[in-house]
Amino acid sequence: MEESKLIETIKNNPNAIAYIDNPTDEMKLLAVKGNGLTLKYIDNPTREMQESAIDNNSRAIQLIDNPTEDMMIKAINNGWTNLEYIKNPNERLIKLAINQAGWSIQYVNNPSEELQLLAVRKNYDSIKFIKEPCASVQEEAVKISYDALRYINYPTRQAELRAIKNNESAITFINNLDQKKILEFLKVNILVIKYVINRISKDELEHVLKEALSDEDVEEKYVRDFLNCSYINKNSDIMPIDKIMFIYRYGSKKTKIIAVDEKLKQI
Repeated sequence: MEESKLIETIKNNPNAIAYIDNPTDEMKLLAVKGNGLTLKYIDNPTREMQESAIDNNSRAIQLIDNPTEDMMIKAINNGWTNLEYIKNPNERLIKLAINQAGWSIQYVNNPSEELQLLAVRKNYDSIKFIKEPCASVQEEAVKISYDALRYINYPTRQAELRAIKNNESAITFINNLDQKKILEFLKVNILVIKYVINRISKDELEHVLKEALSDEDVEEKYVRDFLNCSYINKNSDIMPIDKIMFIYRYGSKKTKIIAVDEKLKQI
């Protein structure tokens, strides 16, 4: 077939390059410009062919044995998933991908604590792609969203407490929920009571509340949540506690000030 007809064929279907014996450089370049992935059919491609292939389809980076730094940067800029196709990427390339999506951490072997933190700060749920996330990374992820706890196989105590403090619903993701944990969780978020009310006694709850509410550093939210918690009230059959009287007896000065403010707001 005449060269001009072969060129026209490639223009119409770049994959035709696979069936042409001894194609010219012009044909090869035309093919990769039409479909970057046809690079796989080309022996000993020139740098121009490789660059043109990436320009057309950044996934062509996987077909280049020794890509230049610029090629890899261009590929990642065109899509963070292309990090998968780069062998032994340097930290600059990894950060470039993570800055697009934290999920790209899945393509990094043994990521450093810094890279793990960058990933979860970009997308908290990228922690599911980290085999053994550092303690600081766990805490950072659950601080952003308690939901991150569901993706951590072996959460640290601090990560669990931070998640619970963030949202009481995090307790649904806690494995091996024993009495000690329940009482610890109630101390950081009283609203956990709705999930464990049948698993604790009134005496246990009062002990937790005495510790929490007598603290001068008690958080305002904790006091207000306690006062507005419908599961605890003096008329309850399960947890009959007069909350105002309880604060009067055991609350710190700060707790009492917050309680007065909360009650005035409700008038």
